[in-house]
Amino acid sequence: MERVKSDVPFKAVLVNPYELGRQPFALAEPAAWLKRAGFEVACIDLSLQKLDPRTLAGASLVALYVGMHTATRIAVEAIPRIKALVPGAHLCVYGLYAPMNEIFLRGLGVGTVLGGEFEPGLLSLAERLQSTRRNGTQSEPLINLGRVEFLAPDRSGLPPLARYAHLQLPDGSSKVVGFAEGSRGCKHLCRHCPVVPVYQGKFRIVPVDVVMADIRGQVALGAEHISFGDPDFFNGPTHALKLVTALHAGFPGVTFDAVIKVQHLINHADLLGELKRCGCLFITAAVEAVDDRILEYLDKNHTAEDFGRAVALLRQAGIAFAPTFVAFTPWTTLEGYLDLLRRLIEIELVESVPPIQLCIRLLVPQGSYLLKLPGFRDLIRDFDATILGYPWRHQDPRVDGLQQQVQAFVASAEGAGLSRREVFARIWAIAHEALGKIAPPLDHLNLGLPIPHLSEPWYCCAEPTEQQLQSF
Repeated sequence: MERVKSDVPFKAVLVNPYELGRQPFALAEPAAWLKRAGFEVACIDLSLQKLDPRTLAGASLVALYVGMHTATRIAVEAIPRIKALVPGAHLCVYGLYAPMNEIFLRGLGVGTVLGGEFEPGLLSLAERLQSTRRNGTQSEPLINLGRVEFLAPDRSGLPPLARYAHLQLPDGSSKVVGFAEGSRGCKHLCRHCPVVPVYQGKFRIVPVDVVMADIRGQVALGAEHISFGDPDFFNGPTHALKLVTALHAGFPGVTFDAVIKVQHLINHADLLGELKRCGCLFITAAVEAVDDRILEYLDKNHTAEDFGRAVALLRQAGIAFAPTFVAFTPWTTLEGYLDLLRRLIEIELVESVPPIQLCIRLLVPQGSYLLKLPGFRDLIRDFDATILGYPWRHQDPRVDGLQQQVQAFVASAEGAGLSRREVFARIWAIAHEALGKIAPPLDHLNLGLPIPHLSEPWYCCAEPTEQQLQSF
């Protein structure tokens, strides 16, 4: 494509609204692509930085990454500010939540929307904007699932790792955390998962040498632990083993964590010992519920009994288990919520669960596979652009009331310095009160031991905070 000759370099600004306290691969990778092609690139991470007019100045392209619901809500609030600061810049939104919200985003003035493997689209867009052709209508595919050439990510434009989420150890010490991705997409079709509408059962690996180059650069900058951000580390178990073996061989003192499905933990139990040998401290798994009926609605491919099996297998391997939940759904009952709490007590996982996991409410975004579930549309209302989802109310208003009460308490407890055990005890009491019961005491019970965990709680569908919305 012919370029316009100009003394002023074409400038692209990549913006990350929020990504669980991670230094975003999804900015560092396209930055490498664009820089290799000769473009000037600047990065802004709104979780740590503001929309600095000096960084945005001269931008021809501003591209916002929306890998999760919270990030999308923040991006929507940031777009008017960006338009005011650089009115001549072309706006692009890319990532999982971009194609699902295409119509709404275009209504905000977004010119290009990209999902899936977005790097080729971003490069094509930059070339198109700098070419002699008119900008015109988007010519890049809305969703690209083709294989791409991954480059070693360029993280030079991002804040230092030490400013991002760190690893908190049970002894009170902490480690600087690096963040890597060994794959994108997912083989599975869990109905509530935002990966599914875009990747539709496909996944793409990042070559071992690229991942290791990324890790090597982060270790050189102080990373002592690597958190793998793959939607499921065991989508490609052979690839995962190659990654952790290379990590351990190159940096034997560096530990790691990953996300793995309950189903995969059971099916590949023989690999857990090798994960431990290579430095795995904990595994995050989307358990979601302890009610088999709800698990079937979500198409999780595991049962409540499998949850217990996975806990036992990880304990046998010496790896901590960090389960996540969608604690409130249209099918949750008050007694069912108590069953979840009882189960955590029974298998001694209270200390392993961030309190926010006990108040997460099912999110139904545009394109969700839940909408394909027979009768599900009867449980929800029309799409609401202000929350980027389909709102729903429980048939039993006491369940919604309990969720709101637990969420409010968890929010207030964050600044009070309460331990997970103390927060759980109050939630335990609140849940019993909702049923008109007196909560049995927990003092005499073994609620588990504290586990290593990241300082940023693992969740992707909670409401953005006022502080996040005002960060720009």
